[in-house]
Amino acid sequence: MEFPSPLIGGRLIRRYKRFLADVRLEDGCEVTAHCPNTGSMLGCQPEDARVWLSESDNPKRKLRYTWELVDTGAGLACINTARPNGQARCAIEAGMVAELAGYGSCRSEVRYGSEKSRIDLHLSGHPSAPDAWVEVKNVTLCEAGVGYFPDAVTVRGQKHLRELMGQVAAGERGVLLFVVNHSGIREVRPADHIDPAYGKLLREAAAAGVEVLAYRADLESNGEPSGALGLGRAVPVCL
Repeated sequence: MEFPSPLIGGRLIRRYKRFLADVRLEDGCEVTAHCPNTGSMLGCQPEDARVWLSESDNPKRKLRYTWELVDTGAGLACINTARPNGQARCAIEAGMVAELAGYGSCRSEVRYGSEKSRIDLHLSGHPSAPDAWVEVKNVTLCEAGVGYFPDAVTVRGQKHLRELMGQVAAGERGVLLFVVNHSGIREVRPADHIDPAYGKLLREAAAAGVEVLAYRADLESNGEPSGALGLGRAVPVCL
């Protein structure tokens, strides 16, 4: 999986109103870009950071540019939360996620669970394994090589864990897949210092049979964006 067009470099001036970011392009022009991330973006918006934008030629768009990548100082991070589901699906369908290989069908946004959720990916048609219900989470918070999730308190994330436990109890596979969109992350841990309730429930989910996986995107080549978003390597999850 690759970015749809060559990325444009610049420097972050500021992010504001959650969805907006002012960026100074390499030619000196200042533009306002769409910030496709409603979260805290903890550690991903340092002052004057190098950033990369994608450009759209859609005349109906209010903002021409979308913020995609940032150099956090500890590696490149993809902050566009619209990317991880596509990254995960492409990797699974290409057989790059060994634990989820062999399924004949992959569907997105399927309704399921007692709390009326929509699963990111539903895998079916495996010759010898039950259906897999895959919840995808984006990991960009990096501290000393450790990736932490979540980067803010997430009641919604706790709901997803309960739904996955329900699928396991029903005899199917519940899978939490961390898409590690930060080149500096070497392992993933629950962010107990940010949301201890989520960390506790994640451990309970794993003990109940929910599979917890993490795969890192190939974002960087010699310190510069590789132009790719593919998931290339599994990283350990430490609970």
